[in-house]
Amino acid sequence: MDKDKVISILGGTGDLGNGLAKRFLQADYKVVIGSRKLEGAISAAEKLGTGCKGLQNEEAAREGDIVILTVPFAHQKSILKDCKKNLINKIFIDATVPLIPPKVATVQLPPEGSAAQISQDILGDEVQVVSAFQNISAELLKSNKSIDCDVLVCGNKKDSRSTVIELIESIGMRAWHAGQLANSAASEALTSVLISINKNHSISHSGIRITGVEE
Repeated sequence: MDKDKVISILGGTGDLGNGLAKRFLQADYKVVIGSRKLEGAISAAEKLGTGCKGLQNEEAAREGDIVILTVPFAHQKSILKDCKKNLINKIFIDATVPLIPPKVATVQLPPEGSAAQISQDILGDEVQVVSAFQNISAELLKSNKSIDCDVLVCGNKKDSRSTVIELIESIGMRAWHAGQLANSAASEALTSVLISINKNHSISHSGIRITGVEE
């Protein structure tokens, strides 16, 4: 993966976005933190250090070669509509999970089928939507620990999935082609399953790992 590519993270001031930014910076990527409020984005970027800057979401979307969305489900649609014009012809990685409080440990997929499908519907065919990162603990990403769980990557274009897999592997995680964007429903639903496992078994950050693979 070309380390000169700029990775923009919309909602990068949150735990997941912040954790991903840390991992990308450690791998020597240039990172842009996006937020609704410029002050918050700048503050988060300054804390992350060299190679990172903060912009409002719309400008972060414009600047990124690859753009990642890491916001709560309730804010997904509004940010997509605000940033749509700046995402044309780009790979857009959606990490959104349709968690609806207070029952976040119960699967509650939207009528569209998945949060990723909502992104594709709003952004249209000019944007290559790929879903990933739904099952990775934000706290684990923010730590200095190695990550031993896998990332499922869904998208309608195999080339786009391959690019995202290469990006994920470049920051030390295993990633897998998990099929068409419609399959993101399974990845998103797994998050609630993992939350339930965490609660019932006192685990801080459970994850998934694909077995049967020859190392």
